[in-house]
Amino acid sequence: MTNIPQTRWNRLARSVLAAAILGSAVSACAPLMLGGAVTSVVVASDRRTSGAQLEDQGIELRSANRLRDVLGERGSVSVTSYNRQVLLTGEVASEQDKALAEQTVGGVDNVRGIVNELGVLGVASLTQRSSDTLITGRVKAAMLDVRGLYANAFKVVTTRGTVYLMGRVTQREADRATEIARNTQGVQRVVRVLELISEEELARLLPKPQPAAPVQNAAPAK
Repeated sequence: MTNIPQTRWNRLARSVLAAAILGSAVSACAPLMLGGAVTSVVVASDRRTSGAQLEDQGIELRSANRLRDVLGERGSVSVTSYNRQVLLTGEVASEQDKALAEQTVGGVDNVRGIVNELGVLGVASLTQRSSDTLITGRVKAAMLDVRGLYANAFKVVTTRGTVYLMGRVTQREADRATEIARNTQGVQRVVRVLELISEEELARLLPKPQPAAPVQNAAPAK
């Protein structure tokens, strides 16, 4: 058997685990997908307020329902909301449908902005979707290996080889994550849909270290 270094095993395991978690997003019979529903977000490490997180979930659900009503089977649209900024990815049948999708989501309560990355082309194959899911897993796994970079601060969405980075991060974190994504196997393009914060604001958001419990001296043996 070939010996594989422990660090490589760890990286491989993380990639496989991330891809497995995201694998539930791959479905040949689900034309409308919710970006927030396919990624487990640990509330304690999310840089959005709890209210914003709930609003994002509501935006994704309402948008998906309205898009289903207006588009029917004329596309495969993924709706991802982060801090009320909405990313639309996937495919639609025409430029008119692309504009209609943006107009429809723009009418949803609490939406403050839309990045419309819908492609006017045929629906992606199951093979393409699987490849995109694997790429997302690789990017997230690579982030876990970088000291000082908080992977849970980023929401990663991949469509047709294009990686979209969302989150509330510093310029330093944004640049490092972009570099990681660009150097990930299979990535063709990286698009940043990020809200930049200062290093001072980041320091306020990070949990404060808890003081160590005092060590009690053991009673002397008699």
